[in-house]
Amino acid sequence: MSIESLARMPLSDGPSAQAFFAEAQVFAAQCGVTLRAPPPEPTTCCGRGCNGCVWEGFFAAATFWREYALAALQAVQQPLP
Repeated sequence: MSIESLARMPLSDGPSAQAFFAEAQVFAAQCGVTLRAPPPEPTTCCGRGCNGCVWEGFFAAATFWREYALAALQAVQQPLP
């Protein structure tokens, strides 16, 4: 696993987001980095495709978490000047 391959992993649905979270946490542990917990999947979706669905919030949070995780991993991979 590499930062580049993590960055290419999709966040298109719940299972792909969970797979990304798991891979990122394993890779981070291998690099000696502790990441905060990823956002939990919503449990209150009614399934009607509402504007402002809880899943929209989840994917926004998942995208933010991805950016945070990739930045944290990139920071430990960068050589110090």
